Amino acid sequence: MPVFLLNDRLFFPNPEMANENGLLAVGGDLTIDRLILAYKHGIFPWYGPGDPICWWSPDPRLILKPLELHISKRLKRTMRQRPFSLTMDHAFEEVIKSCAETRLERGESTWLTPEMQNAYIALHHGGYAHSAEAWRHDKLAGGLYGVALGRVFFGESMFSRESDASKIAFVTLVRKLAQWDFFMIDCQMTTQHLVKFGACEISRKSFISKLHEFTAIPSRAPADKWSGF
Repeated sequence: MPVFLLNDRLFFPNPEMANENGLLAVGGDLTIDRLILAYKHGIFPWYGPGDPICWWSPDPRLILKPLELHISKRLKRTMRQRPFSLTMDHAFEEVIKSCAETRLERGESTWLTPEMQNAYIALHHGGYAHSAEAWRHDKLAGGLYGVALGRVFFGESMFSRESDASKIAFVTLVRKLAQWDFFMIDCQMTTQHLVKFGACEISRKSFISKLHEFTAIPSRAPADKWSGF
């Protein structure tokens, strides 16, 4: 299948035209309007430093339904000890920067270039992107961020500087999304880490169909409710 070259026009090709690896298009920009259009059609940006912007729509797609969250007995025991203070949207910029920094500290590459970070910070200021944080005293121990549209949360990245910090932030966020009647969390690519939490694969066609339905339903999470657990 061809890989499409985007220009300034606000447009994406049909995600079903992505190649076998899920790559659909290159180019374009990271404006709020383009990112929102991408997410609504099951497409997300992912590329390395120095590369052009690459847009992906993998098949199958990993999702987690909040009501089907699985928490291991060990993690439940840890959570009962309340090792961290938990917040939402208190430190979005610090979370996304930490997601990039912790990968580099481990000697891994990161797609969270300054350009990508700034794009999601703009989404946050626009009310679309949100973070969940775990704190040990006044120090950020772990967290995650993603994009919320209608009743769908699109997970992007998470990090931990202390054991279980990101897991506990994630579980607490998923429970809140369940309270708000979110239908699913887009986990993008399959990892055993997320499968253990109850995530499962569905076809791209089914995923996009659900997106069209559930991103159109107004969220039950008004902006002021994202500011705390």
